[in-house]
Amino acid sequence: MLADRREFPCQVVNMSPGGIALIAPVSGNVGDRVIAYVDHLGRLEGLIARPLQNGFAMTILATARKRDMLAAQLTWLANRSILNLPEDRRHDRIVPRNPIALLTLEDGSKMTCRIIDLSASGAAIAAENRPPLKSLVMLGKVQSRVVRNLEEGFALEFVHEQIAEHLEEAVTAR
Repeated sequence: MLADRREFPCQVVNMSPGGIALIAPVSGNVGDRVIAYVDHLGRLEGLIARPLQNGFAMTILATARKRDMLAAQLTWLANRSILNLPEDRRHDRIVPRNPIALLTLEDGSKMTCRIIDLSASGAAIAAENRPPLKSLVMLGKVQSRVVRNLEEGFALEFVHEQIAEHLEEAVTAR
């Protein structure tokens, strides 16, 4: 997603914890903010560093902790086939077309949140307020349990595995 909020498909050409080169149908201006949603890595925010022939290179704006986590994930992705490592997720993760959702807390209060990514078994949520660990919540119409805190929010595990074809409809706001 470019600074003007237009979204385009892209493909990672190469990547490090500090930057990404992307093939994309358009390129913004050097210094523009950009957000890339990358399979297995999620949401990465940064600035366009330079245009490329078929896309652009961007820096990654992240804390030292997030860069360390990104480095570990990149190492795992690079070595998983060589070392015959198993996939560390039970289900593929997707970024919903409409990431805005309503979260109902145990006490009945409601808050709007943004879904970072989700799968048939859970979701990563971006929100300023974090419900207590192990609390039961409703993400849209799906009963969930808070299982972990993340840098920008928290992770949910669905009480019942969801059917992939109906997942986005069940969790996102209308």
